Amino acid sequence: MEVTVSRAVIGGKVRIPASKSHTIRALVIAALAKGESRIRRPLDSADTRSCLGMCRLLGAKIEERGSDWLVTGTGGEPAVPEDVLDAGNSGTGFYLLASAAALMTGAAVFTGDYQIRRRPIGNLLAALSDLGAEAYSTRGNGCAPVVIRGPLKGGSTAIRCPTSQFLSSLLLVLPLAQGDSKIEVLELNEKPYVEITLDWLKRQGVRLEHDSDLTRFAIPGRQGYSGFDREMPGDFSSATFFLCLAAIQGARVTIEGLDMADPQGDKAVVGMLEKMGARIRSDGSALEIEGGRLRGARLDLNATPDALPALAVTACFAEGRTELVNVPQARLKETDRIKVMHDELSKMGANVRELPDGLVIEGGGLRGARVRGHDDHRVVMALAVAGLCCPGETVIGAAESVSITFPTFFELIEGLKKQPSP
Repeated sequence: MEVTVSRAVIGGKVRIPASKSHTIRALVIAALAKGESRIRRPLDSADTRSCLGMCRLLGAKIEERGSDWLVTGTGGEPAVPEDVLDAGNSGTGFYLLASAAALMTGAAVFTGDYQIRRRPIGNLLAALSDLGAEAYSTRGNGCAPVVIRGPLKGGSTAIRCPTSQFLSSLLLVLPLAQGDSKIEVLELNEKPYVEITLDWLKRQGVRLEHDSDLTRFAIPGRQGYSGFDREMPGDFSSATFFLCLAAIQGARVTIEGLDMADPQGDKAVVGMLEKMGARIRSDGSALEIEGGRLRGARLDLNATPDALPALAVTACFAEGRTELVNVPQARLKETDRIKVMHDELSKMGANVRELPDGLVIEGGGLRGARVRGHDDHRVVMALAVAGLCCPGETVIGAAESVSITFPTFFELIEGLKKQPSP
């Protein structure tokens, strides 16, 4: 599907959908819990639906009641699935449930779409093997399809985590293993996402110990999860596109449903935009942004890789040079987002240079062009922001991929439009 975007003035209020990170963690914990859980106002998107379907195949009973999901868990004993577990495009669901499948006595096969089948999971498979499970890639390349066979016994492992989801996967499941476990983390990107996982474990009363750097963990086994009732927080990753759009335009926008006390890492984008010159206020449940005269900055995105596409667009409209650095894992997402944003913004006239771990962008504006979304939801949304802020028409291919995390994105954009801009 192609979407055509033209420059328009925006302003007003918008409510951001629920966090994908929280929704998928809620589904995994509810599926492994004893008793019933109510997930209130979850994110309803292709990614979360893929996770929901896999949880059902692993034995969880899930009922949709209004805007809530009611989950009856497996008590830490997932069922052997009757079919292949298809993660679709959901890397989060794939990685987190891979370890959950190791709790059962039996085997599960995971696959996903063409992007999932080229995203590496070998480090996690090796760690699960260290901890007593059998875990391997069917093609021997460290990517899906993979086979996981339990039971998970516990023990010790050392793991490199270019994506934090490897560590979160182990942390969510090892409390339910047969024995105690120790993890040594040799590399860790995206630490705030691990903090989200640790917050969920704390709410569940799970016992574990770790150092301040999140490099060593000691996790007693034979614990369990209980049913819970929780409303899902708004998604700072999704809010980033609206924050950047308002910052570029100098518009006043109120973004509702965001809690700065939540551990989501992408709330750091607020400080980054302030560093670039935007004015942002928080009242605890909403952010009000009023864009200012933006200037270039050096921004470390290691903890916030999902913000790279939107911030790359923002940098094109800032005065001077912006450096987006220390985010090599952006190359391992749905696409190589460093290369993709370099290539697509170049089509729109950007002065952009690719680094091994990021981008260097000289501000100066953009112009409309025909660009590709590369089946990457965050790339499509970033290019839409660009098209709303520059002269000419921007035609974005593969725009349907926004349904992966933000099905109402274009609808909410329309609701903020005030009038066409000359």
